[in-house]
Amino acid sequence: MEFNETECALEAVLFASGESVPEEKLCAVLGIDIDTLEATVKTLSDYYDYNRRGIKLIKLDNKYQLCSRADYGREVRNALETRRRPVLSQSALEVLAIVAYKQPVTKAYIEQIRGVDSDYTIGSLADKALIEPCGRLDVPGRPILYRTTENFLRSFGISSVKNLPELPELPNDNADQLSLSQFESEEKQ
Repeated sequence: MEFNETECALEAVLFASGESVPEEKLCAVLGIDIDTLEATVKTLSDYYDYNRRGIKLIKLDNKYQLCSRADYGREVRNALETRRRPVLSQSALEVLAIVAYKQPVTKAYIEQIRGVDSDYTIGSLADKALIEPCGRLDVPGRPILYRTTENFLRSFGISSVKNLPELPELPNDNADQLSLSQFESEEKQ
């Protein structure tokens, strides 16, 4: 496969950045429109996948990033002498699932669903950069709202929270008692 100048420039920018780069910035830097960017990304991504290259091009919401292929994670860890990230506890997975599916959410909402104090777990997930504060709810006490991060998307190998699997319908699901939409509708009254 012969690469054209735009593909080479895109590859160089993504490699040099080491982090995800927004679509708008890539379009501006490369002097192309969004359709051309998407076509270029698809060409490079298909090339990496078809040839089972050691890198892959991923999309994280409206950003793109080059990263190492998961198949070679052991070798990368060995070469960089990094330890495998600790597995998340059951409570951390519960909180993370609540935030991912219902974001933005407050600590009170998380605790209502789980039925236990979640201060430590929320702090731990924030320290791991899997969730982050994203503002405050406009109600008395102004509780902090939490959402998932780009690191969450990268860690779980998804490009957007819209790609999360559907939740099964649960009988007698009272989880919406303290939902954000309830607070918003109460404010409008």
